[in-house]
Amino acid sequence: MLDIRFIRDNADLVRASLEKRGSKLSLDELLKLDEERRRILTELDDLRRQKNEANDAITRLLKERKDPKPTIATMKDVAGRIDACEAGLRQTEESLEKLLLVIPNIVHTSVPAGDPSHNQIVRQWGQPKTFDFKPRSHTELCEYLDIVDFARGAKLSGSNFVLFKGLGAKLERALINFMLDLHTSKHGYREMWPPALVNRASMTGTGQLPKLEEDMYRLKDDDLFLIPTAEVPVTNIHRDEVLEESALPVYYTAYTPCFRREAGSYGKDTKGLVRVHQFDKVELVKFVRPQDSFDELEKLVGNAETVLQALGLPYRVVLLASGDISFAATKCYDLEAYAPGLDKWLEVSSCSNFCDFQARRANIRFRNKETKKLEYLHTLNGSGVAMARTVIAIIENHQQKDGSIVIPDALRPYMGGLERIER
Repeated sequence: MLDIRFIRDNADLVRASLEKRGSKLSLDELLKLDEERRRILTELDDLRRQKNEANDAITRLLKERKDPKPTIATMKDVAGRIDACEAGLRQTEESLEKLLLVIPNIVHTSVPAGDPSHNQIVRQWGQPKTFDFKPRSHTELCEYLDIVDFARGAKLSGSNFVLFKGLGAKLERALINFMLDLHTSKHGYREMWPPALVNRASMTGTGQLPKLEEDMYRLKDDDLFLIPTAEVPVTNIHRDEVLEESALPVYYTAYTPCFRREAGSYGKDTKGLVRVHQFDKVELVKFVRPQDSFDELEKLVGNAETVLQALGLPYRVVLLASGDISFAATKCYDLEAYAPGLDKWLEVSSCSNFCDFQARRANIRFRNKETKKLEYLHTLNGSGVAMARTVIAIIENHQQKDGSIVIPDALRPYMGGLERIER
């Protein structure tokens, strides 16, 4: 969340960022509540001063054996006004907090303005593959090779759930293990294995709540949420904690299943693996010093790119425009892998810098080693990378004329040395 003092002192900047995002939110009510809160605090300070003075006067009158009743009556009146002010302050602060939770992060100056059509391709690795035959879609290949069962997945759980089978399941597991090994051994991340259910405070800390609650799977009886990404539990590992500056940066990686209702996406990409309600992902999360966060973002993107290069997948890095960036991010790159069977670029990773937006919501701070003061650190995360779209890209890019799939070299040790998936 944004600091209310920052909003108060930079209202025009915040309004410009909202406009750049295409948001219809108004700051007027929030600023009015902030002004009311400060007015109540000033009144409370004055009333508490009056109460203290009355207490001192009563003590003095008793010592002087004088009648304190008029002063006691005055003190009781002041105490009643204090109670009323404190109740008003609580109500005002609750209303202010609710509004602060729905104000999105400030968009960084390097982010292009506009809707998704203004996204910028920063670079591309590899060229879309050409075939001497008509490439099949992953849906056709999965059914031909009997590695994904779409019908039974839907029977078990409903539409947009899938069942990986045999070598399809092994391919999924191989990808997870390959990525975890790569990020821990080559990129310096520490592996975590977090819960797949988190509480409301965790979802609020990373910015999924309250804005995206309708897209989440929730256990009503326990008020717990199935995680949409490992970003949520892993970032919240340090909620309400203070880290020493000497410990930064902290890099974590985690595999988790991810669950998303995609409530606003019905009817889009309903076939195959493009848009599913449960998918696997290896996530990368960073806790860094504020002055390092934008350099760390570029490194984070590079970590995700290494995965795609090792898998031999053509991809492009896209800088998202202000109208396409997530609620909590200040700057975001998407990595899109090319899928020749679908003839589409598919997002397989999203890498974001949140500056102190999440840290402020989750109260994650560090102690500055020079000033000894507590400051909010910066958080970043990115997919390193996400299935099932990476599986789509592997199947469609490495397909052969006979319908078999060549296993990328990087995955063969995790597939028992298998070189291809055949019927």
